[in-house]
Amino acid sequence: MLATGTESLLRQAREVGAEELGRFCARVSALLQAEDWGPDTLDALRRLFLIVAATKYSRRLEPACVALLQTVLCSPRCPERLQLLCAAVLREMAPSDSLSLSCDHAQSSRQLGLVASVLLAQGDPQQVRTMGQRVIKVLESRQPEGPSLTHLLPVVSKVASLAPDALPGGQHTPVSGGPVPRKPRTLNSIPMVSPAEQTKALSKRLGDWLRYASVQQGAAHASGGFFSAPRARQPGPVTEVDGTVATDFFTVLSTGQRFTEDQRLNVQAFSMLRGWLLQGGPAHPSATDADDRSELEGSTVSVLSAASTASHLLPPAEWLREKALEYCQRLLEQSGRRALRKADSDLQKACLVEAVLVLDVLCRQDPAFLYRVLPCLRALRTRLCGDPACARALLPVARFFLRHGEAAAVDADAVYQHLFTRIPSEHFHSPMLAFEFVQFCRDPLLLLGSNLDLLKTSFPNLFKACGALSSLQFQAWSSPALTSEFVALLPALVDAETAVEMLHLLLDLPSLTAALDLQLRSSQAASERPLWDISVRAPGCLEALRDPQAQGLFQHLLRAKASGTTERLTPLHQLLQPLASCARVVQCAQAVPTLLRAFFAAVTQFADGALASRLALLLLERSDALFQVEGYEADVHRVLSSQFPALCKLHPPLVVEQAKELLEFVGSLGGPSGTGYMLTSVVWAIGEYLSVSWDRRCTAEQISRFFEALEALLFEVTQARPSTALPKCPPQVITVLMTTLTKLASRSQDLIPRVSLLLSKMRTLAQSPAAGPMHSEDDLGAVRTRATELLNLLKMPSVAQFVLTPSVEVSQPRYHRDSNTALPLALDMVSRLLEREASLLPG
Repeated sequence: MLATGTESLLRQAREVGAEELGRFCARVSALLQAEDWGPDTLDALRRLFLIVAATKYSRRLEPACVALLQTVLCSPRCPERLQLLCAAVLREMAPSDSLSLSCDHAQSSRQLGLVASVLLAQGDPQQVRTMGQRVIKVLESRQPEGPSLTHLLPVVSKVASLAPDALPGGQHTPVSGGPVPRKPRTLNSIPMVSPAEQTKALSKRLGDWLRYASVQQGAAHASGGFFSAPRARQPGPVTEVDGTVATDFFTVLSTGQRFTEDQRLNVQAFSMLRGWLLQGGPAHPSATDADDRSELEGSTVSVLSAASTASHLLPPAEWLREKALEYCQRLLEQSGRRALRKADSDLQKACLVEAVLVLDVLCRQDPAFLYRVLPCLRALRTRLCGDPACARALLPVARFFLRHGEAAAVDADAVYQHLFTRIPSEHFHSPMLAFEFVQFCRDPLLLLGSNLDLLKTSFPNLFKACGALSSLQFQAWSSPALTSEFVALLPALVDAETAVEMLHLLLDLPSLTAALDLQLRSSQAASERPLWDISVRAPGCLEALRDPQAQGLFQHLLRAKASGTTERLTPLHQLLQPLASCARVVQCAQAVPTLLRAFFAAVTQFADGALASRLALLLLERSDALFQVEGYEADVHRVLSSQFPALCKLHPPLVVEQAKELLEFVGSLGGPSGTGYMLTSVVWAIGEYLSVSWDRRCTAEQISRFFEALEALLFEVTQARPSTALPKCPPQVITVLMTTLTKLASRSQDLIPRVSLLLSKMRTLAQSPAAGPMHSEDDLGAVRTRATELLNLLKMPSVAQFVLTPSVEVSQPRYHRDSNTALPLALDMVSRLLEREASLLPG
């Protein structure tokens, strides 16, 4: 959270109007024109930068001021701090038509880096391309005594991603190995060579910076004292992260008090190495050369082959790959050392991940590297599986074996088993690991082709019914950040065997989040819990976690593998209820409806009748067994109510087959809960599919039983007074109940007198003053209209059956488009026949 003073400054900057900004630009212009680049100019530029950066909207500066900022930025006499501020202001303005910078005016590498940063923000492809070639020209020129090049390597990395065509590759021109000193030159005196030659030369220089950086620490700056020059200590060697003196070449994991220029270039070269190899660097070798080298590397003379590749007569592309391989292998060795500082330990893990990713790129570009990389990666895999602190580093290793395991004949099942069993359960609270884990699961190599069978056998607790929980623990803890990722992943997770248990897990996500939160809090000491920890005010939750009677339910909810059974978690919901208002639980509950829609969209693609029946019963069962989070039940009911009719449409005999369960559901409600979404959809499905036209097993006795149950329910919801326990019945529930009863009566005409009497009572009830306080006039009008329409239909039973129970042919769209056979025509005919004032002739 920002300090009060910072917030005040930002607010003042945002409130500066266009007129006031124009006056301030005039003042800045006057200072820049006078070339009095002192403290007043620096302060004015800082204020200008704050004004243009404090708002997300573009600020329009005076053209004269913009021109002066560009002139000062390119001036050779401008102080460095002033150049930094000018570039920062111009970057905030970009993209803008008033910018007309060019790299040709830059006099030093630092100035060129600042101009390049503005051009990159401007985003013009042609400017980026020209600027990239200009920067590469400077980098490939050898200027040991010249200005620093550390400002330009980040620019090349950015250009490689924005305009890869500005970096044409080449690999067939041999380049000698050792550095050749040249005389210092200015940037504009460097001779122009072709872009391909520049890229080759830069690839060679990147390899040199990676492999041949100094192993001595940088010299300390002289203090100017009497004893500084003769008694200055000579710089010592760099050290490893464990404090020992480095015995091999310098890398990003080498430590020291001060660093030299080539050591900084070494670090920057590694940071851009993967992007350069992928987009702006060397081209792929031919397949023939790769096959020949692959056979050589795998033979008994691989040692001789490795020695020959160390020759300095390699093409630039091969030279860079060789040095990148050596560098990454050195990093893998350094990552196994015990760091003395936590910052170095974190850096070890980050470099380990990047090194494995670079090795993956190298092996994809040249399969010959695969046999040289495998031994160290096998050892790394064993080490990482035994170190819980390196869980993130295991993901790129697993991806490497996924891509190259078949070619190298490596069985990576142990890595996958460890990855999908322990990591989600032990590291669910790490948002970055959660995101990377789900990204790994979405890898096309996992989800497509022959590897789909590998998923189901190697990752049983992810892709079978139990395995969904492992990934859903990440979803439970990291919602809503991972919701879109899981929406894309769900179709691959669900199949006929996993669907039922996965639906239970999705509905239990909020309670799973609460249980994970409780588990995490129970592992902390009381003194370490934050003051806002809700468990401090509800200590019963932590006690329930240790209660032997609740242990079984907690273990079932937190399981990492499929149990093959489902448990009714209502007792656990009551224990976790104090955590229902936690922000993380509420966020997770908000993500569940989206996941449910994705789940049903995938299930309906392959579900058969048996699965549709099981899922429909599950919806009835779980509609009143949800964790009570504010708004969660209504949101879930809204989704489930739209999916229940879809399941019935997928398998229409479902209503007859599950008649007993549907009758129990209708009879046990005692009135609608909340908005009545589920009750409305179930009643509608009964009226739509309880018919002999959908299932020949449907009998008049079944229709009568449903009629009696729905009749009693309609009487109960219309006669009961609203209360806290029984809320007001929505009008759509009443109209759907009346319509369904009329449909059933049209199929069993013995019931027509009963439903006619019931509809008459409903119409009378809607007109009585007693109903006014319970419903609005619009609601009562809708009930009256529906009752009148249904009564008119029942006066002609054959027409009522045609309208309320149409055949499959009549349900086709043709009957709604053809004016001679349309259903509205039939309804209009019935209305004319029943109106006394109307004649049989039109008009």
